[in-house]
Amino acid sequence: MIGAYVPGDSLVHRAPAGLKLLLLLLVGTASALLLSRPWQVGAALLIVVGSYRLADLSWRAPFGQLRPLLWLLAWVAAFHILNSGWAHAVVIVGTIVLLVLLAGLVTLTTRTSNLAEAVVATVRPLRRLGVDPEHLGLLLALGMRSVPVVIDLAYEVRDAQHARGLSRDPRAFAVPLVVRSLRHAEALGEALVARGVED
Repeated sequence: MIGAYVPGDSLVHRAPAGLKLLLLLLVGTASALLLSRPWQVGAALLIVVGSYRLADLSWRAPFGQLRPLLWLLAWVAAFHILNSGWAHAVVIVGTIVLLVLLAGLVTLTTRTSNLAEAVVATVRPLRRLGVDPEHLGLLLALGMRSVPVVIDLAYEVRDAQHARGLSRDPRAFAVPLVVRSLRHAEALGEALVARGVED
């Protein structure tokens, strides 16, 4: 869902991209440092899910952010339950879920171009140190827009893998996905060169 902007006119949509990025940084840092009990994580998750409703997003939107991570979250939870107990597992997994939902809320309510402009404005003072803000903004925008493309490629490769009866062969999934991703990156690079972005 990263980069999948959902148009809207809510208070969250109208907030400046720079402010949302700053709040994401502050809240994310505070969550990672201050949340230490399951009830605290639960309260924070309720607030974030409520923010999705404040942004006029459906109840399914938060779950759409987490669906690709379910297996990873299950492994992380199992590891921490075995090593440090269920309460610590809830805090760790809950904090990860919280951060993913926060990042998803920002990308769902903010155009990629606005996020890139906010980053460019933030790093512009670093131009004296040799940093090119415009190229950094372009890199961010391309990175965010490439995530849904790669996810779509993964679904296509998986469907082809099942059609050939190779659903249990990891190489039948990984190799075509890497090849198709590299082809997409090469085509994107050629398009950038054609538009004068040669670095």
